[in-house]
Amino acid sequence: MTWLIWRQHRTEVCVLGLLVGLFGVALLVLGTQAHDLFPGDPARCAGDTGVTDACTASFRRLDEEYGFVENLLAAFYLVPVVIGAFLGAPLLARELEDGTWQLAWTQAVPRMRWLAAKLAALAGVTVALTGMFTAVLTWFRQPFDAWEGRFQYDAFDLEGLVPVAYALFAFGVATAAGAVLRRSLPAFGVALGAFLAARMSVALLARPAYAGPLTTIEPVGGSKDRAGPNFADWVIERHYVNAAGRRLSGTEFSELEAAADRAGSNLNQFLHARGIQQFTVHHPADRFWTFQLIEAAVFVAVAAALIGVVVWRVRRRLI
Repeated sequence: MTWLIWRQHRTEVCVLGLLVGLFGVALLVLGTQAHDLFPGDPARCAGDTGVTDACTASFRRLDEEYGFVENLLAAFYLVPVVIGAFLGAPLLARELEDGTWQLAWTQAVPRMRWLAAKLAALAGVTVALTGMFTAVLTWFRQPFDAWEGRFQYDAFDLEGLVPVAYALFAFGVATAAGAVLRRSLPAFGVALGAFLAARMSVALLARPAYAGPLTTIEPVGGSKDRAGPNFADWVIERHYVNAAGRRLSGTEFSELEAAADRAGSNLNQFLHARGIQQFTVHHPADRFWTFQLIEAAVFVAVAAALIGVVVWRVRRRLI
């Protein structure tokens, strides 16, 4: 059975393995050069207290020389989805397209054992390839994370547990769509579309509500409260309030800027002298792994439910 599964899916596995390997080698080369910009571990330069002149120079060079790579990698959150969908779409659809299911399901190996073996093998490959992709990308991004934090949109979706969860979600959707549509290419498209819809909904609506955000009010230009947000926190909202706590409108803030300009004063000092404060709603950086676990659990649970539907259909011979 293992040999048959390999024969059926070796093209997809080899193509994806080659692409992930080439991607990994390229990032290892570029990442080594980016890490060499720092006198020690990039994490030593993280935050306000760790920044020295040497770290500042390193971050400047990092942005100038490798900022374009970071921008390109922002779109790579789709790579785990492509891996999962590329392996899941033909799992059943190819058997149904070619009509080989009529032979495969009537041999000595029971159809449920056949299905379980294919699901386990291809899901395992999905996890392995996505895990390697994520590990290399996370290592490459260490200098950028020390600068920007890991809650940035181009870090959270590329690191930790969620890339593997995204891949399994796409694998589950593609497998289920292939069972219904009986075509591999449409099943791949359905998986991609379903992920984009789910990811946008989760990122915009669900993710900010995984935990109650913290709220801080700090004087503009004054000494910061130690409990205030730092560079690695996820800032949900930030605006200015007057001394009475009333939120300033855009027009009011523009008028204050114009007044500071006319007076030839530093804007922060001008606002501070008038009791203006900065109101910030944020999630602390130490919630990164909590949010990762929650989001990964959501996508894996949906993937498991979809695979359960596929198993039910095959068991009931409804395909």
